[in-house]
Amino acid sequence: MVSHEEFDKIWKKPAVKIGIITIIVPMLMCFLPNVYLFLRFGAFPPLSVALKAWAMIATIFGAFYIVELVSYYPILGLTGTYITFLTGNMGNLRVPCSAVAQEVVGVKPGTQEAEIVSTLGLTGSVVTNLFFTTLAAVAGATLLAIFPEPIAIAFKQYTVAAIFGAVFGQFTLKYPALAAAGLGIPLLLFIGGPTIGLSFLAESWIVIIGSVFGTIGFGRLLYKKGLLH
Repeated sequence: MVSHEEFDKIWKKPAVKIGIITIIVPMLMCFLPNVYLFLRFGAFPPLSVALKAWAMIATIFGAFYIVELVSYYPILGLTGTYITFLTGNMGNLRVPCSAVAQEVVGVKPGTQEAEIVSTLGLTGSVVTNLFFTTLAAVAGATLLAIFPEPIAIAFKQYTVAAIFGAVFGQFTLKYPALAAAGLGIPLLLFIGGPTIGLSFLAESWIVIIGSVFGTIGFGRLLYKKGLLH
């Protein structure tokens, strides 16, 4: 194992440099259709309309801007976080792939080895995902049309939940106390809030933030007391 200084030099610094480029460039390229419409047809929404549209999206997904980064970073690592935010499918694909790769190899989360294994696992998932996404785009609709209706509905509605459940079960075996907090806090907010007349506590963004940071705080407390390693 190399020192933290050496690891930062040979791994993290190049990863940050490449990661910033590969995030900013695609982000700017997302505006190319808008630029084309403006240059070709002069179409451009008023600033007030653009800000209103952004505010509507931020209201729905704003909490994820911070929550996903904080909650998934310990599993994905630095490089894995760049890869995941670039390629998408964070919760339903990248996080499970990273977690399973580390589990199979037997590395401890948060270590240098875990960082490298996570990156390799995520890279493999991206290549595989590209192949099967292309295949699904071509044949997916046809296959769903062939399947009996109950099976097709199950694929559409329960696939993501099944993946999250499997990942939760995997980490429950390792950290049952944290699993209890991770499940208990959202239930307490979602059910207990309206019961005591504080219905706003059941709002999705509050439940998400409370669950993530509440579990982190509970884990930190257990760690200080020597009950979590």
